[in-house]
Amino acid sequence: MYQLKLRTFLLQLLLLFIFTVTTFAQGNRNRQWLKAGNAYLQAEQGQLIKYSLPDGASTGFLEKAALVPAGKTEPLSIRNFALSADEKKVLIYTNTKKVWRYDTRGDYWVYDLQSKKLSQIGAGRPESSLMFAKFSPDGSKVAYVSEHNIFVDDLQSGKQTQLTKDGTRKLINGTFDWAYEEEFSARDGFRWSPDSKRIAYWQLDATQVKDYIMFDMLDGVYAKVIPVEYPVAGEAPSPYKIGVVDITGAATRWMEIPGDPRNTYLPRMEWAASADELIVQQLNRKQNESILYLCNAANGKTRQIYKEQDDAWIDILPSWDNSYSYGGWDWLNGGKEFLWASEKDGWRHLYRVSRDGKKEHLITKGNYDVMEIAGIDEKEGYVYFMASPDNATQQYLYRTRLNGKGKAERLTPASQPGTHNYSLSPNAKFAQHRFSNHYTKPVSEWVTLPNHKAVNGESPVEKVLAISNKANSGVEFLKIKTAEGVEMDAWMAKPANFDAKKKYPIVFYVYTEPAGQTVTDTYGTGMNYLYNGDMAEDGYIYVSVDNRGTPAPKGRSWRKSIYRKVGQLNIADQAAAARELLKLPYVDASRVAVWGWSGGGSATLNLLFQHPDIYKTGISVAAVANQLTYDNIYQERYMGLPQENREDFVKGSPITYAKNLQGNLLYIHGTGDDNVHYNNAEQLVNELIKHNKQFQFMPYPNRSHSISEGEGTGEHLSTLFTNYLRQYCPPGGR
Repeated sequence: MYQLKLRTFLLQLLLLFIFTVTTFAQGNRNRQWLKAGNAYLQAEQGQLIKYSLPDGASTGFLEKAALVPAGKTEPLSIRNFALSADEKKVLIYTNTKKVWRYDTRGDYWVYDLQSKKLSQIGAGRPESSLMFAKFSPDGSKVAYVSEHNIFVDDLQSGKQTQLTKDGTRKLINGTFDWAYEEEFSARDGFRWSPDSKRIAYWQLDATQVKDYIMFDMLDGVYAKVIPVEYPVAGEAPSPYKIGVVDITGAATRWMEIPGDPRNTYLPRMEWAASADELIVQQLNRKQNESILYLCNAANGKTRQIYKEQDDAWIDILPSWDNSYSYGGWDWLNGGKEFLWASEKDGWRHLYRVSRDGKKEHLITKGNYDVMEIAGIDEKEGYVYFMASPDNATQQYLYRTRLNGKGKAERLTPASQPGTHNYSLSPNAKFAQHRFSNHYTKPVSEWVTLPNHKAVNGESPVEKVLAISNKANSGVEFLKIKTAEGVEMDAWMAKPANFDAKKKYPIVFYVYTEPAGQTVTDTYGTGMNYLYNGDMAEDGYIYVSVDNRGTPAPKGRSWRKSIYRKVGQLNIADQAAAARELLKLPYVDASRVAVWGWSGGGSATLNLLFQHPDIYKTGISVAAVANQLTYDNIYQERYMGLPQENREDFVKGSPITYAKNLQGNLLYIHGTGDDNVHYNNAEQLVNELIKHNKQFQFMPYPNRSHSISEGEGTGEHLSTLFTNYLRQYCPPGGR
């Protein structure tokens, strides 16, 4: 999703880091709970520390000295780690390199806590080429992907077995192509069987997917060609297969999954709480039909157990709950049932579904959305989840019974308004609790559950809240009701020393698409991470509005109303909200600016082009100028198929309205953007030239979608942004 690259920047990067339950590089973690549930391991200063609860006592678990490889003098740098199921071995991930967004390639080492032996996994393989290494359930082996093939190392003998041998850049085993990774959060593409005897894996065939060609213009005199397999809207996806291979190196048994793999997707696959069967989720090309199949691992036969349809699209679990991005399936009752989410009653709710799919039972009930599954305590009969029934800008911890009886119980104290995140222990007795709101800096504490009491008796959250002053934030949340009766959440940061008798310039920060919500009650709201200075001190009104179609917890109809209307409905809502704000006596209608990144860059262009009477200045970064150039999974999910409704893609694309430009436009794009490709910039620039529209254009050589690479880039971009805004939308009250 191209919205997600916003997260790579400055303050928003910091906030995301603070509020992410654990930092996942490729399935491993920098913190891991121990099975007992009353202690966890933390990677700190190159070693692992054990913390016990509730007292918080710390002891050394794995010291630096143990992580010095033979013949070396320096210990391994711990990027992430994982424990074997018996907690007797530690898998260390180090020496990492990026694959698109994340550092999913690197080296792996295993430290045996009993023998005190440190050994490298994948010895002999190219440096930093291993991906997604993980212990077998019995802890005797480690499997991994290297150069598009799957390998297994036996920890006792050191024997290395290559399970697949046909992998190439275009025939991908155990991991995914660009589109699957970006839009389904699909990276780790293989799973150990519960009995440690077999591995199930994805194979994607990208041989028929066209390459987008990028050029590295900075590496020497001649340009270097960089191909990326990239199916745009209207192009068929990479066909998939699901294979099961015995770790002895036997031939792969392919699962006989119904449907055309050139016109369907398979975003989820797991062992079905059994060493005999797999469960897979298949989406049709439009992603508005989801089918679950059980597959016999021995003979490949499959049977359909569950089917769901939606008039718009169906969100898969990892798209709204990041903890499932590297796999997982919630089995209950010894594998006889599983937990499933659906919006079929108008809200995102959890259901308990029988293994054969013939019975289902609603667990969460009411007019609210489940925002995230925080934990499952089957022993006590509860599911913990995040929700905010009364305020779509906030997030709180709830629990309800797994049998669906009784009402959901809010555990987060009512005295703590804002946004909360939790990392629950395996037994749901403890949790790390993180909190902030727009006037309270991020704070963390350890609490006991379900009473939500700080383990040390004094709550750091309550302590910080007691001295926080909402008035000092300069930010207020408001509801904007348009002439059409649409009510939208917004925040507004007013200038310092605000004088209601003066008129101030107003700057809108936008995203607007189904992949991102900008109006959240978190610390940092109201700050502009690209502005070199203080917008409030300089005299700007800064605003953001969440239109219909943004992924706010307001029910299915709110989120799905934008189907086939990206670039139309969101733009109309934003313009209608702006018109309401321009009625305020202290807003200067002659100084109205808008800016955004990626999808927000697209919205900026559309607003500037479609509503030149409102928006006088726009700064658009890494925008999709033509929806037909973006990847098929994202664009077809929200817009349908170009072969059936091409006119919607055209109507939603900024390039269609470029001829209407009247105001001031600064357009910015990285030439090395593998996500929103640089051809968007070339096409838009060409169209603006065609109509003699004057504008300022800044291409950043070889920079990716985040425009973060290269010496001086951040400062240059910030300076460019700030100078342009100050020049064409001058600050200060008048």
